[in-house]
Amino acid sequence: QVQLVESGGGLVQAGGSLRLSCAASGSIFRVYVMAWYRQAPGKQRELVATITSIGSTNYVDSVKGRFTISRDNSKNAVDLQMNSLKPEDTAVYYCNAEVRTKDYYSMNYWGKGTLVTVSS
Repeated sequence: QVQLVESGGGLVQAGGSLRLSCAASGSIFRVYVMAWYRQAPGKQRELVATITSIGSTNYVDSVKGRFTISRDNSKNAVDLQMNSLKPEDTAVYYCNAEVRTKDYYSMNYWGKGTLVTVSS
């Protein structure tokens, strides 16, 4: 069993910054791609950023230059630094990880989400 736990959400004014963190724990052999998704009210969940185990990153166009994803492989953790936040960034942010468990099953895991609210 693998758990992902996010932290760092909250309320911030437009132009402000927040840092989200996520740590994976449990029966982990290896963590491959880690990612952040978000789901705004009334919208579908969208991919925000991904990072591979060797640090290659990708971002959705709407956050490029403002958000930075990073990870600490020794802690099976991933962060999302969000700067210059806009009201349209308001959403529940979910951590996602592709994990090979100690039983050698590869599965995709999700955190429960953390709410980010950006006021105008």
